[in-house]
Amino acid sequence: MSNSEIEREQEYVSTLYRRVDELREQASERLAGALRENGGTRQARLEREAAVARYADRVARFDAAENGLCFGRLDLCDGGRHYIGRIGVFDDSDDGDPLLIDWRAPAARPFYVATAAAPEGVRRRRHITTRDRRIVNLDDEVLDSEALNDDAGKEGLIGEAALLVAVNAGRTGRMRDIVETLQAEQDEIIRSGHRGVLVVQGGPGTGKTAVALHRAAYLLYTHRHLTERGVLVVGPNATFLRYIGQVLPGLGETNVVLSTVGGLFPGVLARRAEPPATAEIKGRAVMAEVVAAAVRDRQAAPGGPVEIPYGDETLRLEEEDYRRAAETALSGPVLHNQARRIFVREILDVLTRQVAERLESVVLDDSGEPLDGDGRGTLGAADVKALLAAGYPEELLGTDPFADTAGEPRPLLDEADLGELRRELAAGPGVRAALNELWPTLTPQRLLEDLFADPRRLASAAPGLTEAERGLLLREPGGWTPADVPLLDEAAELLGEDDREATAQAAARARAAAERREEIAYARGVLDISVGSRSSDLEEGEESEILTAADLLGAEELAERQEVVTHRTVAERAAADRAWAFGHVIVDEAQELSEMAWRLLMRRCPTRSMTIVGDVAQTGDAAGTSSWSRVLRPLVGDRWRLAQLTVNYRTPTEIMAAAADLLATLDPALEPPRSVRETGVPPWRLTTGPADLPQILAERTARETASLGEGRMAVIVPDARLTELAAAVATAVPGAAYGADPDLERRVVVLTVRQAKGLEFDSVLIADPAAILAASPRGRNDLYVALTRATQRLGVLHPGPPPVEVARMTPTA
Repeated sequence: MSNSEIEREQEYVSTLYRRVDELREQASERLAGALRENGGTRQARLEREAAVARYADRVARFDAAENGLCFGRLDLCDGGRHYIGRIGVFDDSDDGDPLLIDWRAPAARPFYVATAAAPEGVRRRRHITTRDRRIVNLDDEVLDSEALNDDAGKEGLIGEAALLVAVNAGRTGRMRDIVETLQAEQDEIIRSGHRGVLVVQGGPGTGKTAVALHRAAYLLYTHRHLTERGVLVVGPNATFLRYIGQVLPGLGETNVVLSTVGGLFPGVLARRAEPPATAEIKGRAVMAEVVAAAVRDRQAAPGGPVEIPYGDETLRLEEEDYRRAAETALSGPVLHNQARRIFVREILDVLTRQVAERLESVVLDDSGEPLDGDGRGTLGAADVKALLAAGYPEELLGTDPFADTAGEPRPLLDEADLGELRRELAAGPGVRAALNELWPTLTPQRLLEDLFADPRRLASAAPGLTEAERGLLLREPGGWTPADVPLLDEAAELLGEDDREATAQAAARARAAAERREEIAYARGVLDISVGSRSSDLEEGEESEILTAADLLGAEELAERQEVVTHRTVAERAAADRAWAFGHVIVDEAQELSEMAWRLLMRRCPTRSMTIVGDVAQTGDAAGTSSWSRVLRPLVGDRWRLAQLTVNYRTPTEIMAAAADLLATLDPALEPPRSVRETGVPPWRLTTGPADLPQILAERTARETASLGEGRMAVIVPDARLTELAAAVATAVPGAAYGADPDLERRVVVLTVRQAKGLEFDSVLIADPAAILAASPRGRNDLYVALTRATQRLGVLHPGPPPVEVARMTPTA
């Protein structure tokens, strides 16, 4: 492209940046003005907070668009011209003509889908590459009939030159957005209007993650109501979330929560480790019934009478009394902890009647001693003391407490007496202990801790599991695993708010009310002072025409004006609320999710508006799936649609050819994605001795790093050998990252297969593939994942003979 053409485009791009600078400055000034405002009515303060959020969001959007503001131009057949960029920019005229069209707008769609065969009214498409604010390259595609003979047209690639520059660029340890190089099949999925569950199946390198994230940005742009509920993005691990963490902010979207499944129960850190076989059992759908049975077991009848100590006496609760109370508690649509309040009320009624009947059965002689007779029975001295404590008049002792002035029996205790007796019973340690045993207040944490620590509870709640499977679930309390989180969520749905939560919320409301009364009282005092101050300045009989605060507003309004409103973002509120309903949910590496995890996610999105991306050939988790239909139909019926990504932009032809045989063994029906580029570097394998592997791996890593340039390299190792092999690599390459949460921005990182899911690197070395294969029933899936992480070069080091899955790779010395 000629320098003069670049200069002309530079002039326009510079104009765009000047306009963005103006708009950013305006938004910043309005944000500062809104922050300076205070006082006013509650409505005014809420409006101020909304303005603060709105202008802060605008500033963030302008900042996010700084790099790559404008990346394309469409020259239309009718003579029109559109510039395409990260955000929409308009001039300052009354009409507000567009200077730059947001990539998500309908008018920008031809930039991603127009071809020579279907030009969409486009004569020429120009890709504009910038560095900072300067244009460094222009690449034109003329979409006319002659372009049908072009190779790119045959392959269906849009902006092939720009695309290949992007995919061949060195990795940085952070995922970049692909808004400049989206391809037609990706764009179609991003803009899909499907309102149910959209499943995107795609092999390695097809851009599944990028499509999911850009779809989130597109939905937030086109359906602004989603900003009120937010979008949840679920990834496989914390390393992956950090890897993709800059994409959506870079696209100007912040109303998004990024989380693992293990992070979706507020207040719980799921860091405890457990065997894969245990996690697989916890992921089964049958565990929903196990949790429900565990709750029912905590409501079970005692199997006989219950004796309850109360003072010096013993009360007796019959099993029939328990059953009637339980039936009443469970007669409505209430959860366990709400039902407990009804149950406690019913049992206290039974016990109150029992104590009252005992008290009312006492007849005293003239000396105040209890008498036998009249069928009322006899109680001890402790009951007499209780009678007096309950308020029975002392002067009536020795008379028949059941006779009124007409000689007719009458009750000894009135409603106030019975209420006091009920409160005393409720406060009695023996009564409290019995109620907690009969129908305990339960948190999800306590329910599962008790269940997994007690073989008898497990046997009762999970009769469908084998004894060996129940044995795998047994453990001592202390910490939670990621597989526990869906079970905790399931339990929370059945238990409801516990007494401590209800008490805390009631206390919070009471504190708020008390603070409100104090604020009003203080405001009233301020107004009284202002009135008194005015009166002291006036002569007797003189009236002032000067208005004071007391003439203009009351104490409540003055207190309202001083109230501070704290604004939290949608993402902050959603992340802290287990019951938050998101507007849309995106799940990456979705093939790894268990059936119980899917139940949790469906509760997070009652509308079932979801985008699910994954590859069933890469399923490594024992609780994961090999069929989208099997996992989704029980949850959403026919409200899901499958879309396919078929083009591999990341993984070169040489590497995909090396992995093709392995893919065929996983599922012959799966078609490998078509790679669009070659590197000329075939994958290689190297035989080592078992004892030599650490040293040779370290040497090969150092050699590869030296030739890597500015790119990134991963060494993928078996889980069981991570510490050993990572230590060897770190000795040869100081600064190499490894561990539970490795830094992907380091030049070299040592990972397990699970940690490598969804990531990409310029170069990859795989150590001991036989151990990866043997470590899991889905070892072949894991090896397929490892083989397809590289964008340029791949090497395999195997102790002893090579596994058949890598035997066709080029041997090297």
